[in-house]
Amino acid sequence: MILLEAQELCKHFGPEPILDGVSLQIRPGERVALIGPNGCGKTTLLRILAGREEADSGTCLRHRAAHLGYLEQQPQFTAGATVREIARQALAGVIALQTEADETAEELAAAADPEEHERLAARWDHLQHELQRLDGYNLDHKIDRVLDGLGFDRAVHAQPVSTLSGGEQNRLLLATLLLAEPNLMLLDEPSNHLDIAATEWLEQFLIESSAAVLVVSHDRYFLDRVTTRTIELYRGKVESYTGNFSAYWTQKAERVLVQRRTYERQQTEIAKAEEFIRRNFYGQKHAQAEDRRKKLERIERVEPPREIVGPPMAFAAAKRSGDIVVKAQGLGKSFERRLFANLDLRVGRGERWALIGPNGCGKTTLLKCLLGLESPDEGTAEIGHGVSVGYFDQQLAEIDSGLPVVDAIRPPQRDFVEQQRRNLLARFGLTGDTALRTVGQLSGGERCRAALARLAACEANLLVLDEPTNHLDLWARDSLEQALRRFDGTVLLVSHDRYFVNQTADHLIVVEPDRVRIVEGNYDDYVRLKASAESADAAERPPGADSGRTERAADRAAASQAQQQPTRRRRRFPYRKLPDIEADIFAREARIGEINQLLTQGETHRDGRLVKQLQAELAEQQAALALLYEHWEEAAELSR
Repeated sequence: MILLEAQELCKHFGPEPILDGVSLQIRPGERVALIGPNGCGKTTLLRILAGREEADSGTCLRHRAAHLGYLEQQPQFTAGATVREIARQALAGVIALQTEADETAEELAAAADPEEHERLAARWDHLQHELQRLDGYNLDHKIDRVLDGLGFDRAVHAQPVSTLSGGEQNRLLLATLLLAEPNLMLLDEPSNHLDIAATEWLEQFLIESSAAVLVVSHDRYFLDRVTTRTIELYRGKVESYTGNFSAYWTQKAERVLVQRRTYERQQTEIAKAEEFIRRNFYGQKHAQAEDRRKKLERIERVEPPREIVGPPMAFAAAKRSGDIVVKAQGLGKSFERRLFANLDLRVGRGERWALIGPNGCGKTTLLKCLLGLESPDEGTAEIGHGVSVGYFDQQLAEIDSGLPVVDAIRPPQRDFVEQQRRNLLARFGLTGDTALRTVGQLSGGERCRAALARLAACEANLLVLDEPTNHLDLWARDSLEQALRRFDGTVLLVSHDRYFVNQTADHLIVVEPDRVRIVEGNYDDYVRLKASAESADAAERPPGADSGRTERAADRAAASQAQQQPTRRRRRFPYRKLPDIEADIFAREARIGEINQLLTQGETHRDGRLVKQLQAELAEQQAALALLYEHWEEAAELSR
């Protein structure tokens, strides 16, 4: 069965079509990613599929069994309604069934006619079956589960919707869609305004749901976990790829390589034929030249590679600073509540640190305290010797919206001629007339890249970035990651993009409700350490210690299944294939061997700082290797 089918959709907003013959199909249970660069028409396509907008030509067919839910970008709620009332409105159909079941029960009790009694009994049985299928007697639990999962505190449930921020209203809109439980969801950037915990909850919800999903997202971690097929929209056309985002990325590179080789081979053959025709058309070999000309006219031309290329971002080489770039001792800050306390931190030259944590936990405040832009309530923070700071503000306030872009990126007190500024803007994908427009006329993605260009123009040796991936598409994010990895200075960033953090950070500052944790490693390392700590806590916890805690239905089901199958070992680590774990083991073992070899060399011990670094890394590698061995043993046992 096909729930949704589009055939040859076309849409114009100018001379060039934004959709040029788009065809696609969505089947039950599929979770499909729709990706493409900014401005390629993804939202337009979703709106057409949802029936919110009409195509210029083509057809869009929806199966009669399809119950479609579309995540709007502009929330519109009933005036004066509370958060919980809006959530309940999404369950209006189930509530109507409850009301009908109650009325039917009353009529059934009063019915004297046998035929009427039989008809009402059949109707009541049907309504009970539907209510059980829809979990209609646990509506309050469903509402709590979704609102809690998306980060709404219980105190907020009774507040009027008008008191919520724009981001909170968008989250409430997502909550109403999930509560309505359509069997076909069209989601446009659903993880916007969600912190990491809420995004992970949404991922699990969608994975466990039986609904078909077509989702637009720039969150690559989200796409990797949730989607099973990928549709790329580019230059008005779509191409389909099997698998999640990582699978798409690999397949795309392979497909582009084949396309480029085929295209270049044909271009070489065409050039040779044209040269032969030019030299011999009026000579003795005229007949051969004419024959080649006719063949050339009939040849089916191969299209150039369908390649999406991110801007070639780069930051200037960093001037050397002191070994300690940022130092904090006993740092603490409170507003209405304590955000963090007793934080000791040393950021070394060349390190890349990321701050992660839930919304409202104080990440940006901590960042500003470290930079001296805000005074802490307790402790001290110092910037090291020779450190020059370049700051990217998530509000993009550092770049003047009233100036032309080519002028807005000029840092104060630096000779920077216009051609140099244009060359820099080109590195960040802003070329031609775009450089002469005012910053206020740019799209969100263009303005973000202009702010990054200004950051590069500062030639700082400490780059501080607060949510730099907002508004950037997948290819621009990849370019920024590569630029930060090549940068030889120090990086301090805040981000909810787990994939971005994973690719760029080698240290984490994890801001949690009751503490600030320092992690040496990237996001994957943090997840592994967290899973290991939770497993250890669970092993040490006495039986029955959690009996008073509220559990999710899925947790109870998993516990019940584990009791029924006592011989099956519980999974301690995330699922991974054995060859992948073995590859990590070999890489760790190889690095440990390299470190041991370095520590045996006399010249290494002449540098005390290097010895300490190697010893610290050796301990880190050995601890990670021990976890990998345990992970391999578990995977081997559970795969039998």
